[in-house]
Amino acid sequence: YVPPQVRKVQETLDDKKREELGRLKKMVNGLINRLSEPNLSSISGQMEELYMSNSRKDMNETLTDILMNACVTAVAMPARLMMEHVLLVSVLHHNVGIEVGAHFLEAVVKKFDELCKSDAEGKECENLLALIAHLYNFHVVHCLLIFDILKKLVSTFTEKEIELVLFLLKNVGFSLRKDDALALKELITEAQRKANTADKKLQDQTRVRFMLETMLALRNNDMRKIPGYDPEPVEKLRKLQRTLVHSSSSGKETQLRVSLESLLSADQVGRWWIVGSSWSGAPMINDTNSKTQQKLHIGKVNSKIMELARKQRMNTDIRRSIFCVLMTSEDYLDAFEKLLK
Repeated sequence: YVPPQVRKVQETLDDKKREELGRLKKMVNGLINRLSEPNLSSISGQMEELYMSNSRKDMNETLTDILMNACVTAVAMPARLMMEHVLLVSVLHHNVGIEVGAHFLEAVVKKFDELCKSDAEGKECENLLALIAHLYNFHVVHCLLIFDILKKLVSTFTEKEIELVLFLLKNVGFSLRKDDALALKELITEAQRKANTADKKLQDQTRVRFMLETMLALRNNDMRKIPGYDPEPVEKLRKLQRTLVHSSSSGKETQLRVSLESLLSADQVGRWWIVGSSWSGAPMINDTNSKTQQKLHIGKVNSKIMELARKQRMNTDIRRSIFCVLMTSEDYLDAFEKLLK
């Protein structure tokens, strides 16, 4: 039972909070709507100020919602616009803290996984994949995640997945080759094997042949073979990023080295990639039996000591093993070591 006066206070608090969030959303929306390459510096500065004056959780959620609404549309987003939005996230990720990029990345990956499973007709999947690709281009996420997504798409190997693989390779293929050539080689081998074992209808498709040609061009580092490949815009924005990032740790240290599986199961196993992210439901804690079993076998103890333990009424395994350790240790250091085990 909640007394009326307490209920009234709670309601006014809720209203106040809702009003604050509404105001915050309006401000962030206004900044995102004006976002372009020339004013990126001033907008990222204003965003940082908002991060300083509001709670990080509110800011992360508001920013993620607004960016997702702006970028994940049923029609293909212009690549330039997409890059500018992700560059803003990247600058905040390096200047404010890695939880900014981590929150956005998790939302994008979960949405992408959800849409991949459904048969959505629009271009939402491509737009989400472009967001992930540019998060990698601007050093928010490590190539591990990109390879996980590519492996998942290649393992399914339907028309839709082939389109997405092509789209991703066109955006980040040469960066992947630079970061981990061996993993890319393995992926290409796997794709060739899948293409050979696929049914005849799929094998004859020009898209499949085109995908394999693109992969071979990547392996041979031949940029001319990939139509429409232009690294210039990304390079230009990377230079801009270097001027906007304050800290010296703008490179590899802030990259989130997280796998696809970890991101998708974050609600069950916690977010180890965010420093200080508290977690109460760790599955390791529940499994007490196996832990106690491990503790008990502290070498073989002779029957005399066990008899003594029984006389002293050490009636559980834990008590008996602690008693045996104390009685049989050579000195306090030995006892300490054994108790730790």
